Amino acid sequence: MKDLLQMSMACAVRAKNGGLFISRGRGTHPTRILDSHELIFVQHGRLEMWEETRTFSVQQGQCLHLWPNRKHGGVGPYPVALSFYWVHFEINANSAEPVEPAIIVPQLASASRPERLENLFRQFLDDQESGRWNQTAADLLVMLMLCEIAPSFRPDEEISDTATSLAGRADTYIRLHYDQPISTAKIAQALGYNPDYLGRAYHQVYGCTLTEAIQRRRIRVARRHLLDSQMNIEEIAHASGFADAGYFRRLFRRYEGLSPGAFRRLYARVHVNTA
Repeated sequence: MKDLLQMSMACAVRAKNGGLFISRGRGTHPTRILDSHELIFVQHGRLEMWEETRTFSVQQGQCLHLWPNRKHGGVGPYPVALSFYWVHFEINANSAEPVEPAIIVPQLASASRPERLENLFRQFLDDQESGRWNQTAADLLVMLMLCEIAPSFRPDEEISDTATSLAGRADTYIRLHYDQPISTAKIAQALGYNPDYLGRAYHQVYGCTLTEAIQRRRIRVARRHLLDSQMNIEEIAHASGFADAGYFRRLFRRYEGLSPGAFRRLYARVHVNTA
């Protein structure tokens, strides 16, 4: 035993359970009060929810943090094209008053790296469903999820309404045209703005360049096809907007740290609930 590294690790959060909700266009999110925190990450569609006196419209790529001991529920029936990840967790008592530097998590935020955040959820659910659950690892995964949200929240940075609106239009353009040959210049031309100005506005709001946003969107679509379809790698590459399957493989490995085939095998198991 003397050659084994033994250490005790205390985490600020204690993970409980999680899942992936896929809507079939029926039902409404239940009205309830939980005794734990809940983090929701919208994978597709839009989730309309309320908590106490506030109403939230959570778009694709956004996260919503629901507080314990506060009543919350859904606003109307679930739309058909909605899917979202969820995880419940508690805050350890000794972390209630953190020392600087603290992690600041807003109640509603856009994930600056949605593909990274989705990977964390996938890993959490894979461990949960495969029987390899480890409380410390689960706690750390939830902490990493919260850290992924925190950088996108910059309370000291003033972002103009014009920049926010323009960046949102560019992001919508990418979501609608990711499978076509697009670039920063083409997006700027379509929106009628200077490419440099558009690029600065987008980076200020989303924390990445437009080129990175295009790549991330395509990789994210590819990840969904890998997990939810029977298409082969070449078919997935073209469906995700890549003209060359070899380039797709290289870029996928750069973003995900493993090949598309290895990703498909690793993250095949998730806990899915539906309505």
